[in-house]
Amino acid sequence: MMLTREEQKQYNRHLILEEIGEKGQIKLKQAKVLVIGAGGLGCPVLQYLTAAGIGTIGVIDDDVIDQTNLQRQILYTVEDVGKSKAETAANRLSKLNPFINFQIYKEQLTKHNAIELFKQYDIIVDGSDNFQTRYLSNDAAVITNKPLVYGSIFKFEGQVSVFNYKGSATYRCLYPTPPNPKDVPNCSEIGVLGVLPGIIGSLQANEVLKMIIGLGDVLSDKLLVLDVLSMRQLVLNYSKTERAEVTALDENYEAFCGVTIIEDEITLEDLNQNKTKYNLLDVRENWEREQYHIGGQHIPLGELPSRFSEIDISKPVVVYCKSGIRSTRAIDFLQEQELQGNFINLKNGLS
Repeated sequence: MMLTREEQKQYNRHLILEEIGEKGQIKLKQAKVLVIGAGGLGCPVLQYLTAAGIGTIGVIDDDVIDQTNLQRQILYTVEDVGKSKAETAANRLSKLNPFINFQIYKEQLTKHNAIELFKQYDIIVDGSDNFQTRYLSNDAAVITNKPLVYGSIFKFEGQVSVFNYKGSATYRCLYPTPPNPKDVPNCSEIGVLGVLPGIIGSLQANEVLKMIIGLGDVLSDKLLVLDVLSMRQLVLNYSKTERAEVTALDENYEAFCGVTIIEDEITLEDLNQNKTKYNLLDVRENWEREQYHIGGQHIPLGELPSRFSEIDISKPVVVYCKSGIRSTRAIDFLQEQELQGNFINLKNGLS
Protein backbone atom coordinates (compact mmCIF):
# COMPACT_ATOMS: atom_id res chain seq x y z
CA MET A 1 0.00 0.00 0.00
CA MET A 2 1.36 3.38 -1.03
CA LEU A 3 0.36 6.96 -0.32
CA THR A 4 -0.96 9.02 -3.21
CA ARG A 5 0.51 12.43 -3.94
CA GLU A 6 -2.55 14.09 -2.41
CA GLU A 7 -2.24 11.96 0.71
CA GLN A 8 1.41 12.94 0.98
CA LYS A 9 0.31 16.59 1.01
CA GLN A 10 -2.46 15.86 3.52
CA TYR A 11 -0.12 14.12 5.97
CA ASN A 12 3.02 16.18 5.38
CA ARG A 13 3.58 17.01 9.05
CA HIS A 14 3.45 13.33 9.94
CA LEU A 15 5.73 12.33 7.11
CA ILE A 16 8.49 14.72 8.17
CA LEU A 17 8.46 13.31 11.70
CA GLU A 18 11.17 10.67 11.61
CA GLU A 19 9.31 8.70 14.30
CA ILE A 20 6.35 8.33 11.91
CA GLY A 21 7.40 8.90 8.32
CA GLU A 22 5.81 7.12 5.38
CA LYS A 23 6.01 3.74 7.07
CA GLY A 24 4.03 4.95 10.07
CA GLN A 25 1.51 6.79 7.93
CA ILE A 26 0.84 3.66 5.90
CA LYS A 27 0.18 1.81 9.17
CA LEU A 28 -2.44 4.45 9.97
CA LYS A 29 -3.95 4.08 6.50
CA GLN A 30 -4.22 0.31 6.93
CA ALA A 31 -5.79 0.55 10.41
CA LYS A 32 -9.45 0.02 11.23
CA VAL A 33 -10.83 1.71 14.34
CA LEU A 34 -14.36 1.54 15.76
CA VAL A 35 -15.60 4.49 17.83
CA ILE A 36 -18.53 3.83 20.17
CA GLY A 37 -20.53 7.03 20.43
CA ALA A 38 -20.33 10.26 18.43
CA GLY A 39 -21.02 12.50 21.40
CA GLY A 40 -18.81 14.44 23.80
CA LEU A 41 -15.86 12.04 23.71
CA GLY A 42 -16.56 10.63 20.28
CA CYS A 43 -16.39 14.01 18.53
CA PRO A 44 -12.73 14.81 19.33
CA VAL A 45 -11.73 11.16 18.92
CA LEU A 46 -13.28 11.09 15.45
CA GLN A 47 -11.84 14.45 14.46
CA TYR A 48 -8.25 13.56 15.31
CA LEU A 49 -8.39 10.00 13.99
CA THR A 50 -9.79 11.36 10.73
CA ALA A 51 -7.16 14.08 10.51
CA ALA A 52 -4.41 11.57 11.32
CA GLY A 53 -5.39 9.33 8.41
CA ILE A 54 -6.90 6.20 9.98
CA GLY A 55 -7.96 4.31 6.84
CA THR A 56 -11.26 2.90 8.08
CA ILE A 57 -13.29 4.45 10.90
CA GLY A 58 -16.49 2.89 12.19
CA VAL A 59 -19.00 5.04 14.09
CA ILE A 60 -21.82 3.46 16.07
CA ASP A 61 -24.44 5.74 17.62
CA ASP A 62 -28.23 5.62 17.46
CA ASP A 63 -28.72 9.11 18.92
CA VAL A 64 -29.74 12.34 17.22
CA ILE A 65 -28.27 15.79 17.79
CA ASP A 66 -29.90 17.94 20.43
CA GLN A 67 -29.23 21.63 20.98
CA THR A 68 -27.87 20.88 24.45
CA ASN A 69 -25.10 18.83 22.78
CA LEU A 70 -23.58 21.85 21.03
CA GLN A 71 -21.84 23.16 24.17
CA ARG A 72 -19.29 20.34 23.91
CA GLN A 73 -19.95 18.28 20.75
CA ILE A 74 -18.25 20.68 18.37
CA LEU A 75 -18.65 18.60 15.22
CA TYR A 76 -22.26 19.79 15.02
CA THR A 77 -24.09 23.06 14.43
CA VAL A 78 -27.60 24.34 15.13
CA GLU A 79 -28.56 23.31 11.58
CA ASP A 80 -27.84 19.69 12.56
CA VAL A 81 -30.32 19.48 15.45
CA GLY A 82 -32.54 16.43 15.00
CA LYS A 83 -30.16 14.67 12.59
CA SER A 84 -28.30 11.40 13.18
CA LYS A 85 -25.03 11.93 15.05
CA ALA A 86 -23.21 9.08 13.31
CA GLU A 87 -24.28 10.14 9.84
CA THR A 88 -23.70 13.85 10.40
CA ALA A 89 -20.26 13.21 11.90
CA ALA A 90 -19.17 11.10 8.94
CA ASN A 91 -20.45 13.63 6.42
CA ARG A 92 -18.63 16.50 8.09
CA LEU A 93 -15.42 14.57 8.65
CA SER A 94 -15.33 13.49 5.01
CA LYS A 95 -14.81 17.15 4.19
CA LEU A 96 -11.84 17.25 6.55
CA ASN A 97 -10.23 14.17 5.01
CA PRO A 98 -11.65 12.62 1.81
CA PHE A 99 -9.29 9.64 2.05
CA ILE A 100 -11.10 7.97 4.95
CA ASN A 101 -13.56 5.09 4.63
CA PHE A 102 -16.38 5.65 7.12
CA GLN A 103 -18.66 2.82 8.24
CA ILE A 104 -21.85 4.11 9.87
CA TYR A 105 -24.01 2.13 12.30
CA LYS A 106 -27.13 4.05 13.37
CA GLU A 107 -27.90 1.63 16.16
CA GLN A 108 -27.07 0.89 19.78
CA LEU A 109 -24.20 -1.35 20.72
CA THR A 110 -25.82 -4.47 22.20
CA LYS A 111 -24.87 -7.99 23.15
CA HIS A 112 -26.41 -9.05 19.84
CA ASN A 113 -24.13 -7.02 17.56
CA ALA A 114 -20.98 -6.30 19.61
CA ILE A 115 -18.94 -9.43 18.84
CA GLU A 116 -19.44 -9.42 15.07
CA LEU A 117 -18.84 -5.68 14.93
CA PHE A 118 -15.62 -5.77 16.99
CA LYS A 119 -14.20 -8.55 14.81
CA GLN A 120 -14.08 -6.14 11.87
CA TYR A 121 -11.77 -3.62 13.59
CA ASP A 122 -8.25 -3.48 15.03
CA ILE A 123 -8.91 -1.12 17.95
CA ILE A 124 -12.10 -0.13 19.79
CA VAL A 125 -12.57 3.33 21.34
CA ASP A 126 -15.25 3.64 24.02
CA GLY A 127 -16.88 7.07 24.01
CA SER A 128 -20.05 5.91 25.77
CA ASP A 129 -21.58 7.59 28.81
CA ASN A 130 -23.08 4.67 30.72
CA PHE A 131 -21.75 1.71 32.66
CA GLN A 132 -23.71 -1.00 30.89
CA THR A 133 -22.08 -0.09 27.56
CA ARG A 134 -18.64 0.09 29.18
CA TYR A 135 -18.92 -3.42 30.61
CA LEU A 136 -20.34 -4.73 27.34
CA SER A 137 -17.52 -3.08 25.36
CA ASN A 138 -14.93 -4.52 27.71
CA ASP A 139 -16.29 -8.04 27.50
CA ALA A 140 -16.66 -7.97 23.72
CA ALA A 141 -13.10 -6.61 23.39
CA VAL A 142 -11.73 -9.43 25.55
CA ILE A 143 -13.63 -12.11 23.64
CA THR A 144 -12.47 -10.74 20.26
CA ASN A 145 -8.97 -9.93 21.58
CA LYS A 146 -9.11 -6.23 20.69
CA PRO A 147 -7.52 -3.35 22.64
CA LEU A 148 -10.10 -0.99 24.12
CA VAL A 149 -9.36 2.71 24.67
CA TYR A 150 -11.42 3.96 27.61
CA GLY A 151 -12.40 7.51 28.48
CA SER A 152 -14.88 8.96 30.94
CA ILE A 153 -15.84 12.43 32.16
CA PHE A 154 -17.57 13.79 35.25
CA LYS A 155 -18.11 17.52 35.74
CA PHE A 156 -14.46 18.72 35.79
CA GLU A 157 -12.58 15.42 35.89
CA GLY A 158 -11.70 12.85 33.27
CA GLN A 159 -10.10 9.42 33.05
CA VAL A 160 -8.24 7.58 30.29
CA SER A 161 -6.87 4.06 30.09
CA VAL A 162 -6.24 1.25 27.60
CA PHE A 163 -7.62 -2.21 28.33
CA ASN A 164 -6.78 -5.64 26.95
CA TYR A 165 -3.66 -4.42 25.15
CA LYS A 166 -1.30 -7.34 24.54
CA GLY A 167 -2.89 -9.24 27.42
CA SER A 168 -3.04 -6.27 29.82
CA ALA A 169 -5.66 -5.67 32.51
CA THR A 170 -9.26 -4.91 31.61
CA TYR A 171 -12.07 -2.64 32.72
CA ARG A 172 -13.31 -5.35 35.08
CA CYS A 173 -9.87 -5.47 36.73
CA LEU A 174 -10.08 -1.75 37.46
CA TYR A 175 -13.80 -1.67 38.27
CA PRO A 176 -14.92 -5.17 39.34
CA THR A 177 -18.44 -4.02 40.16
CA PRO A 178 -20.43 -1.07 38.83
CA PRO A 179 -21.47 1.76 41.17
CA ASN A 180 -25.06 2.35 42.10
CA PRO A 181 -26.45 4.36 39.16
CA LYS A 182 -28.19 6.66 41.62
CA ASP A 183 -24.77 7.75 42.90
CA VAL A 184 -23.30 8.56 39.48
CA PRO A 185 -25.55 10.89 37.47
CA ASN A 186 -24.58 11.55 33.86
CA CYS A 187 -23.84 14.94 32.34
CA SER A 188 -27.47 15.48 31.27
CA GLU A 189 -28.35 15.56 34.96
CA ILE A 190 -25.31 17.15 36.61
CA GLY A 191 -23.54 19.05 33.80
CA VAL A 192 -20.01 18.98 32.42
CA LEU A 193 -17.43 21.62 31.51
CA GLY A 194 -17.58 21.94 27.73
CA VAL A 195 -13.84 21.62 27.05
CA LEU A 196 -13.38 18.50 29.22
CA PRO A 197 -14.56 15.90 26.68
CA GLY A 198 -12.37 17.60 24.09
CA ILE A 199 -9.30 17.09 26.27
CA ILE A 200 -10.11 13.50 27.25
CA GLY A 201 -11.19 12.52 23.74
CA SER A 202 -7.94 13.90 22.33
CA LEU A 203 -5.99 11.80 24.84
CA GLN A 204 -7.94 8.72 23.72
CA ALA A 205 -7.07 9.45 20.09
CA ASN A 206 -3.44 9.81 21.12
CA GLU A 207 -3.45 6.29 22.60
CA VAL A 208 -4.87 4.90 19.35
CA LEU A 209 -2.12 6.49 17.28
CA LYS A 210 0.59 5.27 19.65
CA MET A 211 -0.64 1.68 19.42
CA ILE A 212 -0.89 1.69 15.64
CA ILE A 213 2.47 3.32 14.95
CA GLY A 214 4.30 1.80 17.92
CA LEU A 215 5.24 5.02 19.70
CA GLY A 216 5.76 5.82 23.37
CA ASP A 217 4.24 4.04 26.34
CA VAL A 218 0.63 2.95 26.01
CA LEU A 219 -1.63 3.57 29.02
CA SER A 220 -2.19 -0.14 29.65
CA ASP A 221 -2.35 -1.18 33.31
CA LYS A 222 -2.43 2.56 34.07
CA LEU A 223 -5.28 4.99 34.70
CA LEU A 224 -4.72 8.65 33.93
CA VAL A 225 -6.90 10.96 36.05
CA LEU A 226 -7.08 14.65 35.14
CA ASP A 227 -8.71 17.49 37.09
CA VAL A 228 -9.04 20.41 34.70
CA LEU A 229 -9.72 22.98 37.43
CA SER A 230 -6.38 22.45 39.15
CA MET A 231 -4.70 20.73 36.16
CA ARG A 232 -3.52 18.06 38.56
CA GLN A 233 -2.80 14.78 36.80
CA LEU A 234 -2.33 11.37 38.34
CA VAL A 235 -1.29 8.11 36.70
CA LEU A 236 -2.41 5.18 38.86
CA ASN A 237 -1.19 1.62 38.34
CA TYR A 238 -3.53 -1.37 38.52
CA SER A 239 -3.05 -5.06 37.84
CA LYS A 240 -4.67 -7.81 35.85
CA THR A 241 -6.97 -10.03 37.92
CA GLU A 242 -9.05 -13.13 37.36
CA ARG A 243 -11.91 -10.84 36.35
CA ALA A 244 -10.05 -10.22 33.11
CA GLU A 245 -11.12 -13.69 32.00
CA VAL A 246 -14.32 -13.30 30.02
CA THR A 247 -15.65 -16.15 27.91
CA ALA A 248 -19.16 -14.94 27.11
CA LEU A 249 -21.22 -11.79 27.19
CA ASP A 250 -23.47 -11.14 30.16
CA GLU A 251 -27.14 -11.95 29.67
CA ASN A 252 -28.30 -8.59 31.00
CA TYR A 253 -25.88 -5.67 31.39
CA GLU A 254 -28.65 -3.35 32.56
CA ALA A 255 -29.44 -5.65 35.48
CA PHE A 256 -25.73 -6.11 36.27
CA CYS A 257 -25.29 -2.35 36.44
CA GLY A 258 -28.42 -1.84 38.53
CA VAL A 259 -30.26 0.05 35.82
CA THR A 260 -33.97 0.24 36.50
CA ILE A 261 -36.09 -1.15 33.67
CA ILE A 262 -39.46 0.56 33.62
CA GLU A 263 -42.11 -1.82 32.36
CA ASP A 264 -44.83 0.78 32.01
CA GLU A 265 -43.99 3.42 29.38
CA ILE A 266 -45.92 5.62 27.00
CA THR A 267 -44.80 7.58 23.95
CA LEU A 268 -45.47 11.28 23.60
CA GLU A 269 -47.72 10.58 20.61
CA ASP A 270 -49.90 8.14 22.57
CA LEU A 271 -49.99 10.49 25.54
CA ASN A 272 -51.26 13.36 23.39
CA GLN A 273 -54.10 11.17 22.11
CA ASN A 274 -55.27 10.22 25.62
CA LYS A 275 -54.06 13.09 27.79
CA THR A 276 -57.19 13.33 29.94
CA LYS A 277 -56.61 9.78 31.26
CA TYR A 278 -53.41 10.81 33.06
CA ASN A 279 -51.90 13.22 35.52
CA LEU A 280 -48.49 14.59 34.51
CA LEU A 281 -45.38 15.09 36.62
CA ASP A 282 -42.46 17.12 35.26
CA VAL A 283 -39.19 16.34 37.12
CA ARG A 284 -36.95 18.71 35.16
CA GLU A 285 -35.28 21.84 36.54
CA ASN A 286 -37.01 25.21 36.81
CA TRP A 287 -35.20 26.74 33.83
CA GLU A 288 -36.20 23.79 31.64
CA ARG A 289 -39.81 24.14 32.72
CA GLU A 290 -39.78 27.83 31.84
CA GLN A 291 -38.57 27.09 28.31
CA TYR A 292 -41.18 24.46 27.49
CA HIS A 293 -43.51 21.97 29.16
CA ILE A 294 -46.58 19.85 28.44
CA GLY A 295 -48.38 20.68 31.64
CA GLY A 296 -48.91 18.84 34.90
CA GLN A 297 -47.26 19.19 38.28
CA HIS A 298 -43.66 20.32 38.47
CA ILE A 299 -41.35 18.85 41.12
CA PRO A 300 -37.64 18.77 40.18
CA LEU A 301 -36.03 15.38 40.72
CA GLY A 302 -33.84 16.69 43.55
CA GLU A 303 -36.91 17.90 45.47
CA LEU A 304 -38.89 14.65 45.24
CA PRO A 305 -37.69 13.23 48.60
CA SER A 306 -39.29 16.15 50.44
CA ARG A 307 -42.29 16.75 48.17
CA PHE A 308 -43.47 13.38 46.85
CA SER A 309 -46.57 13.54 49.07
CA GLU A 310 -47.80 16.44 46.90
CA ILE A 311 -48.22 14.23 43.83
CA ASP A 312 -51.79 13.77 42.64
CA ILE A 313 -52.23 10.00 42.24
CA SER A 314 -55.98 10.11 41.51
CA LYS A 315 -55.10 9.02 37.95
CA PRO A 316 -52.12 7.15 36.50
CA VAL A 317 -49.16 9.55 36.62
CA VAL A 318 -46.99 10.04 33.52
CA VAL A 319 -43.57 11.20 34.71
CA TYR A 320 -41.52 13.13 32.19
CA CYS A 321 -38.16 14.84 31.69
CA LYS A 322 -35.98 15.67 28.68
CA SER A 323 -34.75 12.22 27.66
CA GLY A 324 -36.41 9.70 29.98
CA ILE A 325 -33.43 9.21 32.30
CA ARG A 326 -34.48 11.42 35.21
CA SER A 327 -38.09 10.29 34.94
CA THR A 328 -36.92 6.68 35.24
CA ARG A 329 -35.03 7.57 38.42
CA ALA A 330 -38.04 9.45 39.74
CA ILE A 331 -40.29 6.43 39.23
CA ASP A 332 -37.72 4.17 40.86
CA PHE A 333 -37.70 6.46 43.90
CA LEU A 334 -41.50 6.79 44.04
CA GLN A 335 -41.98 3.03 43.89
CA GLU A 336 -39.60 2.65 46.84
CA GLN A 337 -41.94 4.89 48.84
CA GLU A 338 -44.71 2.30 48.30
CA LEU A 339 -47.15 4.87 47.02
CA GLN A 340 -50.45 3.50 45.77
CA GLY A 341 -50.25 5.40 42.49
CA ASN A 342 -49.55 4.00 39.03
CA PHE A 343 -46.45 5.68 37.59
CA ILE A 344 -45.73 5.59 33.86
CA ASN A 345 -42.53 6.76 32.18
CA LEU A 346 -42.68 9.07 29.17
CA LYS A 347 -40.48 7.08 26.76
CA ASN A 348 -37.48 9.10 25.53
CA GLY A 349 -38.86 12.14 27.34
CA LEU A 350 -39.69 15.39 25.53
CA SER A 351 -36.90 14.70 23.04
